[in-house]
Amino acid sequence: MDLTEYYSVPGKPGVFKMLSQSKNGAIMESLIDGKRLPVFISDKISSLEEIGMFTNQDDVPLKTVFQTIFRKEDGKEASVSPKADNKTLQAYFSEVLPDWDQDRVYMSDIKKVVTWYNLLVSKNLIDLEPDEEQPHEES
Repeated sequence: MDLTEYYSVPGKPGVFKMLSQSKNGAIMESLIDGKRLPVFISDKISSLEEIGMFTNQDDVPLKTVFQTIFRKEDGKEASVSPKADNKTLQAYFSEVLPDWDQDRVYMSDIKKVVTWYNLLVSKNLIDLEPDEEQPHEES
């Protein structure tokens, strides 16, 4: 699963795909509605590939979190709504990422992860392909 083409844009909901790039910014397309918008360097966009979730040990790449949810949900959308109450979301996230850092991961982060996951799975952009760059977990 390659998330290098997909971005989070501050102040805009959802996930965006980069269509073209220039020295001043880029043209992005929303995965929600397909609308295109210009994004400038000053907007501080983040590639989903580069985002990680804080745990009590090391940061876990967002890709790994998505793949864990994908396995848990058998390739379907998350069984919890991003609009669920905080306790429900925290319990769900504890199943997905048991060691998450409860001081540095905010409810808004959990809601984004669930929202982004649902959007990406609805577009068939999540798979369980092993990532060659990540070390394999020891059993």
